[in-house]
Amino acid sequence: MKIFTSNQIHELDKYTIEHEPIKSIDLMERAARAITRVITDRWSSDVPIVVFAGPGNNGGDALAVARMLTDLNYQVQTFLFNISGHLSDDCEENKQRLVNHKGNALLTEVTQEFDPPHLEEGMLVVDGLFGAGLNKPLTGGFSSLVKYINASPSQVVSIDVPSGLMTEDNTYNVQANIVRADLTLTLQQIKLSFLFAENQQFIGELKVLDIRLSEEGMEKIDAQYTMINETDVRKMMLPRSPHAHKGTMGHALIIGGSYGMAGAAVLATKACLRSGAGKVTVHTPRRNMQILQTSVPEAVLHLDREETIFSEAIPTEDYQALGIGPGMGTTEQTCIAMITQLRRTQCPIVADADALNILATRHAWIQQLPKGIIITPHPKELERMEGQCIDSFEQLTKARNLAEKLQGYVVLKGHHTAICMPDGHISFNNTGNAGMATAGSGDVLTGIITGLLARGYKQREACLMGVYLHGLAGDLAARDLGEESLIAGDIINYLPKAFMKIRS
Repeated sequence: MKIFTSNQIHELDKYTIEHEPIKSIDLMERAARAITRVITDRWSSDVPIVVFAGPGNNGGDALAVARMLTDLNYQVQTFLFNISGHLSDDCEENKQRLVNHKGNALLTEVTQEFDPPHLEEGMLVVDGLFGAGLNKPLTGGFSSLVKYINASPSQVVSIDVPSGLMTEDNTYNVQANIVRADLTLTLQQIKLSFLFAENQQFIGELKVLDIRLSEEGMEKIDAQYTMINETDVRKMMLPRSPHAHKGTMGHALIIGGSYGMAGAAVLATKACLRSGAGKVTVHTPRRNMQILQTSVPEAVLHLDREETIFSEAIPTEDYQALGIGPGMGTTEQTCIAMITQLRRTQCPIVADADALNILATRHAWIQQLPKGIIITPHPKELERMEGQCIDSFEQLTKARNLAEKLQGYVVLKGHHTAICMPDGHISFNNTGNAGMATAGSGDVLTGIITGLLARGYKQREACLMGVYLHGLAGDLAARDLGEESLIAGDIINYLPKAFMKIRS
């Protein structure tokens, strides 16, 4: 599923109007009907409604909603803000329709002074001030109105976008001047800024309304951002030959687990095996031998010459993928061994955890990473590598720039994990839950992606499938076990069900 920028949303509206064909005012009517349907499903007609409409098309939507609610015997008080003396054509048309309406429609057009209505508990505010076209922070009277709405006990429904929130970059926005909605009814597709954690306070519950914009138009627009879905993942899945044997299903290498951190290597190795790799070898310090042999008897054990650390690079000619970093440690000897390993390895690589911590303290080594490498930082690991960020949009920008610079893949972990590609494209994941915020979850992801690489998937497909399956397994585990008690091992245990769900 594509995620469009505000400019692309405008292009898509225009394309739909020209090619359906449909008049813009009728497309607005279609959107208003969808919005009204949700409101009437949730709130009865005895709930007083106050509609705030801005001068653009978002305001036009709000005016149409006010008229439709009035038709359904709701008591609606509408305020249209026309401070500049100019309304968009469709907003002007919906204003006239509301003025000429025979029902009990109360419309106040605000041109200068504004005496706000008293907003009480039990009332509903419909926010239609500004939508996807907003490109600067709200100021003046509009910022005061937003603060007034936010201070009220009334419930708030925002049309398309909470007023004041921009659809992409809010780095320099003023948070106090953004409507805090209880419910956001966004039109056709999710907006990029909705995926960022710091913006959830404004969105509340999110519902995407299909207003039947042109599918042909969506296909033609080249979107930089997409959302992974189950259909995408199902199409990527390789068949498993009935004549397969362990030698044809790929051999993966996991390097990790300094003494005291063997659990990270165990989790990555188990996840790698559960992801379909024919064989998995784990290279780990000697003191971890009993732990690994007992915990993962299916794995081949390759012991470092040192008792407690990873100390030397090993040949990788016999492996189809390398996962390096989980619990590996950051001693000086390990650091040298790690960069040597990365330089010498010819197969696809997944670098995580301590591999990233090492790179964060030796920035010059980042330039030496092989093309096609996959790194899987969480936001703090990314900032240690690339510098501090003000917000999630800046983090995403730095992750994308790093992927382009490395000509590799940056998997920026989070609620909506972002896979940043070498060509600048970014895909977001929509599986996973808060229960996965637990130690070892990242080690499991490293193992999954490494296993998929060994199995024969290219880097792009391994990243997309890996994060989706990781989150899906977490969702299936949370459904049975609850989020509070979820641990990393549960994600591994539910990987088979995740694969089965995709296959079916």
